[in-house]
Amino acid sequence: MDAQKRIKKLMEERGWTDYRLAKEANLSHSTVTNMFNRNNAPTLPTLEAVCRAFGITLAQFFAEGDEPSQLTEEQRILFSRWSPLTGEQKRLLLDLMKTM
Repeated sequence: MDAQKRIKKLMEERGWTDYRLAKEANLSHSTVTNMFNRNNAPTLPTLEAVCRAFGITLAQFFAEGDEPSQLTEEQRILFSRWSPLTGEQKRLLLDLMKTM
């Protein structure tokens, strides 16, 4: 999946500009414009902020087609425990998972 194309599509559906997305996601305008102008893939924290701004989950962002993604009970537990973590805790957990 091309994350930039997906974000652009969601922006178009809402009639949002780059500036509006940056404001709604609490990101710098340069972060958003660099994502498109320099073809920089969004980092996970940036993508989480974008999804919050759009009012969708990461699972919904990556779902193919119009059908919402169905999570298993184990995945729901994982997401519920992930959400309250600080940015540093999330980074450490992801680093740990990469070593597995």
